[in-house]
Amino acid sequence: MLSFEEIKFLKQKAKEMRKTIIEILYNAGSGHPGGSLSIVEILLYLYYKEIKIDLDNPWDTNRNMLILSKGHGCPALYAILADIGLFSREVLKTYKKLNSILQGHPDRKKTPGVDMSTGSLGQGLSVAAGCALADKIKGSPYKTYVILGDGEIQEGQVWEAAFFASKQKLDNLCAFIDYNGLQLTSSVKDIFGNRDLASIWRDLGWHCVEIDGHNFEEIDSAVQLQVTKPKMIIAHTIKGKGVSFMENKIEWHSQKISQQDFERAMMELGR
Repeated sequence: MLSFEEIKFLKQKAKEMRKTIIEILYNAGSGHPGGSLSIVEILLYLYYKEIKIDLDNPWDTNRNMLILSKGHGCPALYAILADIGLFSREVLKTYKKLNSILQGHPDRKKTPGVDMSTGSLGQGLSVAAGCALADKIKGSPYKTYVILGDGEIQEGQVWEAAFFASKQKLDNLCAFIDYNGLQLTSSVKDIFGNRDLASIWRDLGWHCVEIDGHNFEEIDSAVQLQVTKPKMIIAHTIKGKGVSFMENKIEWHSQKISQQDFERAMMELGR
């Protein structure tokens, strides 16, 4: 259970990370604000509580690992990797620049702390299941975490991986769906249908819980729950969380942040 001090610390970090994300995207002139802002609490919790990276050897796989399958949300990941000391904040200014270690999607070969190169949607759960199975075979105590987009799970490969993970009883695999309800051009329900997503995952043999994805206590309770099967956490989030004019707006899935947008966002976040 998180202490009062830990929750206070993480909430403050969340505000800082949102400001950093806005700065990253404003400087780059492009990127994905909505889905980056919606996963801040999930990433913060995992990197401050579950994933302990050796700053001198960040590519060491003898630890818990995280795969950001919805790779377009990488500004949030980069903000946190800089915050924990894997590279300087100055490097964040090079996001999406030529020869930068911070590209528009995570690149394991370039960026310390990135555990898988992602961007082609639908692949992350398959790789995460493979990592979890490898740890099972080796008798390693580590866990693999993966964050999926709610639009991303329309990819067929996700469901193939879901069947595989269930069959292999991968209780060391913990997945999150960033369920902000909006994808590139429409709402998820308009495209995927009004389905009982939790029941679907349970029918596939996963332990599934639904939480408020911005509530650290609920994230903690879901992650720490001990189960004997793979775990799916449906995290109900707000696209563009923290910036009023971006919240729940489809157009902020991917849109340039103007100087006016930047100033307004930073004022709201407490510049």
